[in-house]
Amino acid sequence: MTGAGAGDLVGIDHVQLAMPPGGEDAAEAFYAGILGLPRVPKPHVLAARGGCWFECGTLRVHLGVEEGFRPARKAHPAIAVRDLSGVVARLRAAGVDVRPGDGVPGMEQAYIDDPFGNRIELIERG
Repeated sequence: MTGAGAGDLVGIDHVQLAMPPGGEDAAEAFYAGILGLPRVPKPHVLAARGGCWFECGTLRVHLGVEEGFRPARKAHPAIAVRDLSGVVARLRAAGVDVRPGDGVPGMEQAYIDDPFGNRIELIERG
């Protein structure tokens, strides 16, 4: 058996994060209200599980309910942005705690947490 060839893997379709049961309103307030990522309906066959999806173009973040939820503190999605300083200013104005990035050459970074404590990196490549 062989693995997939490099040309067979074409990208990431979506990122799935966990959230505690009943967190849909807080997720919508943060992902749609603060980040500006619109909530989209989950397919009917998945809607009964709870959770919610946020999508705009090829950026797709799905949140699924997890019993015994613990936030992802190390693992994280890195969301590419334009004008990181402007995004950071808007987030801070909305009361979001923004932490500086790691100082990696060739990129600007910042870290935030969603309302459940999941780490999210915001990144602008130079």
